[in-house]
Amino acid sequence: MRADIMEKIVSLSDGEHIPELQQYLSSLTDDQLTTVVTNSALKGKDIGAMVKSIFKGSPPSAPEGASRRLLLYQHCIPLCESGDLQTEVASDIIGLLMLETHNLPGPSLAQLASLFVDAIKLGKMGSGKSLELFPTVLTALAATEALSYGKGELSGEEYKKQLINSLCSSRWDPQCVIHLTTMFRDVPLAPEELQFLVEKVLRMFLKLDLQEIPPLVYQLLLLAAKGCKKQVLEGIISYFKEQDLRQKEEQKDGESMEVEVQSIPQDQLRHVEGTAILHIVFAVRLDQELGREFLKSVKGSQGELCPFSIALLLSVARIQRYEEQLFDFLKGAITKGFKDEHLQQGSKFLQDLLPQRCSLAQMILDTVKNSVFGWDHVTQGLVQLGFILMDAFGPKAGPFGKTATEGVNATAKTPTQQACRLGGHILLEGFKMHEPIRGEILEQVLNRLVTKTASPVTHFIDLLSDIVVSAPMILLESSSKVTETFDHLSYLPLATVQGLLKAVQPLLKVSMSMKDALILVLRKAMFSSQLDGRKSAVTGFLLLLKNFRVLGSMASSQASQAISSSQVQVDVHSRYNSAANEAFCLEILSSLRRCLGQQADVRLMLYEGFHDVLRRNSQLASSIMQTLLSQVRRYYEPEQDLLPPVKLELCIGAQGDQVFLQEPLAHLLSCTVHCLLWYQGMRRSARPNAGGSDDDDDEEEGGFQDELQSILESITRRMIKCELEDFELDKSAEFSLSSVGVKNSIYAVLVMGVYEVLIEYNFTKANYSKSLFEELLELFSRYNKLSEILKEKSGKGKSSKSPRSLLSMGFVSTLLTALFRDSAQSREEALLVLRSSGDFLRYAVSVALQKITQLEETGHTDGPDGQNTDKTFHHLCDITSVLMWRYTNIPCAVEDAGKKEKRCSVSLLCLEGLLRIFSTGQQRYPARVAQLLSAIDLSVEEGSDHEPGNASVTEKTAFYIRQFQRALFTQLNGGEEDFNSKEAQLLVNILSVLSRQLEPSSQQFVQMITWTVKICKETSFEDIAFSKGLLSLLFSLHVLYKSPVSLLWELCQDIHSQLGDIDQLLVLSQVGKVLDEVDWLITKKKGQLVPDRLSSGDATQAAGQQDPVEKALTLQLGTLLTALNELVQTALPSGVCTNTLLGELSRTYTILTTLVKYYIQLCSGQQGLLPARVEKLVKLSGSHLTPQCYSFITYVQSGELAGGGADDKKKKKKEGEATATASAKLLRETKAIPNLIYSIEQYEKYLITLSKKSKVNLMQYMKLSTSRDFRINAATLEAALQEHDNSQQTIASQEPEQSQEPKKKRKKQ
Repeated sequence: MRADIMEKIVSLSDGEHIPELQQYLSSLTDDQLTTVVTNSALKGKDIGAMVKSIFKGSPPSAPEGASRRLLLYQHCIPLCESGDLQTEVASDIIGLLMLETHNLPGPSLAQLASLFVDAIKLGKMGSGKSLELFPTVLTALAATEALSYGKGELSGEEYKKQLINSLCSSRWDPQCVIHLTTMFRDVPLAPEELQFLVEKVLRMFLKLDLQEIPPLVYQLLLLAAKGCKKQVLEGIISYFKEQDLRQKEEQKDGESMEVEVQSIPQDQLRHVEGTAILHIVFAVRLDQELGREFLKSVKGSQGELCPFSIALLLSVARIQRYEEQLFDFLKGAITKGFKDEHLQQGSKFLQDLLPQRCSLAQMILDTVKNSVFGWDHVTQGLVQLGFILMDAFGPKAGPFGKTATEGVNATAKTPTQQACRLGGHILLEGFKMHEPIRGEILEQVLNRLVTKTASPVTHFIDLLSDIVVSAPMILLESSSKVTETFDHLSYLPLATVQGLLKAVQPLLKVSMSMKDALILVLRKAMFSSQLDGRKSAVTGFLLLLKNFRVLGSMASSQASQAISSSQVQVDVHSRYNSAANEAFCLEILSSLRRCLGQQADVRLMLYEGFHDVLRRNSQLASSIMQTLLSQVRRYYEPEQDLLPPVKLELCIGAQGDQVFLQEPLAHLLSCTVHCLLWYQGMRRSARPNAGGSDDDDDEEEGGFQDELQSILESITRRMIKCELEDFELDKSAEFSLSSVGVKNSIYAVLVMGVYEVLIEYNFTKANYSKSLFEELLELFSRYNKLSEILKEKSGKGKSSKSPRSLLSMGFVSTLLTALFRDSAQSREEALLVLRSSGDFLRYAVSVALQKITQLEETGHTDGPDGQNTDKTFHHLCDITSVLMWRYTNIPCAVEDAGKKEKRCSVSLLCLEGLLRIFSTGQQRYPARVAQLLSAIDLSVEEGSDHEPGNASVTEKTAFYIRQFQRALFTQLNGGEEDFNSKEAQLLVNILSVLSRQLEPSSQQFVQMITWTVKICKETSFEDIAFSKGLLSLLFSLHVLYKSPVSLLWELCQDIHSQLGDIDQLLVLSQVGKVLDEVDWLITKKKGQLVPDRLSSGDATQAAGQQDPVEKALTLQLGTLLTALNELVQTALPSGVCTNTLLGELSRTYTILTTLVKYYIQLCSGQQGLLPARVEKLVKLSGSHLTPQCYSFITYVQSGELAGGGADDKKKKKKEGEATATASAKLLRETKAIPNLIYSIEQYEKYLITLSKKSKVNLMQYMKLSTSRDFRINAATLEAALQEHDNSQQTIASQEPEQSQEPKKKRKKQ
């Protein structure tokens, strides 16, 4: 029956019998028609023809036809949604319905649209198939003229708006969100409708499954082609930001509760984020406008970056046209982040006001971690960012000494250093995690080592070293890249070669091919025409000798960086290794012997390296000792009666009229002595176990030992007998820059070096014998005499710096301990010999000071074990303990009372040493400061407060601070004549270094501040340097405790009342710091204004109570204005001080202007009330500060005029000289005053605007100044006229004939 109906309808339609078709369709009931359509659709046969036939037989002009059409639509839409039809059938039906939509009358369209809206509200649009029809319906609806709506009428466009509004306000089924978003792409939308829709879709994000987010992001981005691009991007980013935070929180909770709480699986979230990023990047590639919006949005949300948005930035940065802008933005954001952090850490005021944010650096490292989940599109950007940071913020070339790696790692303190460190971290983590980028990272690092010869590359060497340690196996895979780099060794700067070889050294142990390649390169470099090339060869060979142990070497000679066997499969059998190593090492030694005929610099490196080689590779002892012995023999005078015992003339060479050092004899002897002492020590420790079987060895090896000992003893004996004349160096010798002078200087340095080496050797051999110590003092007196002559002669020249001492750090520590702390009865008599010589004591401490300074500057010291951080630190602890004991037990006052010498006393030198040690500790060993402080075992006043054994760093530091406070207090109480300015300054500097170790929140810190304030108030010594130091200390402490503004105010009052009591420049620099903070805060607040505008609901509440940051700002500025008011009224002397003050005043007005602009923005945005505090601030600036500023300007100008008068008289004498300085001064001063006046006037200009916006008359507090008017000073004018008349009269009396006529003329008038 139903089939018949269908066939009949189709046949009538095909035969073009339209009237019959219409009639037949009219005869069918609605039910029959819908049933036929349903069956036909389910079977999938002829449904297209069927629908077409019904349309043909239902003319839209006739009411019946229109209602039948509507029925067809109303039936087919749910049918397509039911999911019972095949996809193609449903598509066909929808396609046919679309074609006929525009023929439907308005009311039918309205009904259809309502049907859709209801279906969506009820969540019946599961498959979303029929939604394709909805846009067509809405478009047709918008085109109709009028529709009845409620009791009135609406145009089609308005009706469409109502529908969309109702749809976006209703609840959506999560399943159909994607379909609806897709559907709206085809609907013509007004901008406000689009915004409403986008907000709705973004709200739905949270209700969807993670898996559904990427397709929805894709559809949203397509929808964004219509507009609202920024909103779409920000919505997507904030959704992922929130998900990341939730996931982090859950992870934390999971760790703390030991339960897995995971509503968001991490890997799934990361994959979804990766896909979303790909969609966005794809959309940005195609749509430039979207890219521009993305850039704007990123730059606008300065502080709002998150790991997801950083990943997105780095992916978009791969598109060439955005690359430069985005990397510049990231670079800027990173440094700004570090600077802000730096500023906040340095100021308690800012810490209290603003919460600590998650740092950008941490977010970038999170992005690196997240990129493990297949974010290949991000990794490339990360590598680029890492290198950009390292290139831009790495150490710059300049007066740059070689920085030890530990030094570099230990001190990333400034924002630029931190940014460079971050770059290194990004690359290191990237290298560990991502195989594809490893080759590129390694290649780029090595390229930079080779190409950047002009600037330091320590940061890249550190990175390479970290890569080698963290992933040696991976590096072995790309060993060819490392061997390629070796080819450039002889052309690279020495520091780079040393760093590079140290970094790859662990690889050389496990890769024979790499080691062989290096040896070939080093052999070539040995014969390089460049001196640096040969030095590089020596460096490389010494490093190899240190690290390839020969079988039987002592266990202490561990290599510096061991790699566990589980990490690396050694490619050579170990037994073969040590035998091969011996042959290999001896071969290297024979190569190195060639260096002994080369330049002094090359020999010097060799001498400095031999001792370390011996310590690591004791089996090479006899070869090395024989080499040294044969070298010493060349310069040793064997004739026992001849003086001097060394052939100095062989140590120098000449070329033309140039004289230069050929053999660093003192270093050769020093190396020999250290190797010999070490060798003897080793033999002694080996002897007890060896029994008698060692005799053969003794005969074999003892030869060089005995010979060396006798040579050293002979040199000692004869050097004591030598007078300065024997070296052609007496008081009359010249040390000028002529060839003779240069030769004498070289001789002097060599002879002093030899004396020092002998002092160390003989002290060690003397075993506390009195007679030997007397000989030692003889050596010292010879050394001292020569040193005095050199000082005296070079004092007239430029360099008065004494040559570097050849004593080793270990010996210095032993010597000081013996001189100051050794209380053993048996040694007392011998030590008294040395202790009685004040010069010797002073010398010992000054050498210690020299070593510590070198350690602070470069991270290592000269001499044996100088590069060994642990040993050096151990010696440093010993020296600290001795110096501290010496200073606290024998104060300067006691020492100075006995002798009135001009020289620095030992106690002062000790104090200076302690200052250097504490700052070195903080800079080079920040993690071991507690250990350093524990080393100082003070036995002072054990009753009052003993040092707690296991106390915290703060407690230990506080204990030492108390010792130095006592010393300073004693100084200040002693009256002005006993006051030692230098000691007081050193004490203040030590206190400020130590106070950095105190925790700002601790009780000890507060005590320290209270004490400093007390001292500052009670001290009234007219010692500028001391006052300056004390004030710096006060401010540096105060700024970590609370804002120092009130303190500034007190000080300014003090300056006002007694000028010259305190250094004004220091106070002004503090004013500058406070202004910096205030400026930073205003900028922060301005940045927050833009996002806050959107949520203007809080405006009413904001008007009622003032924001805490604004309140603090106003208070800070208020106090500062009062302080400046005091300073401006002070009669400051003309010069730098007045200029600085004028500058700071201009800045103050500029910042006040910025604040006024901020309130203008606030008032125009929210019509908020102007806080009363701001009004007070304006009043204070207008009625107090501005008038005083103008008076100050007048004072400064009149001061300059007065000064100018006096200058005029002198100018006649020194016209040429004075003109240049005068014009420079004029230029400087002509800038400062106009700048200040301009700042004041700008401030007043913006105040007028603010008055209009806030309806508060702020200008009532501003008074017009007369100081800028054209000024005629009556008294000055009168005096000038008087002077003019007098001069006229004098001229008249001298030349009466000539001046008669003019007089007559005057009478006629």
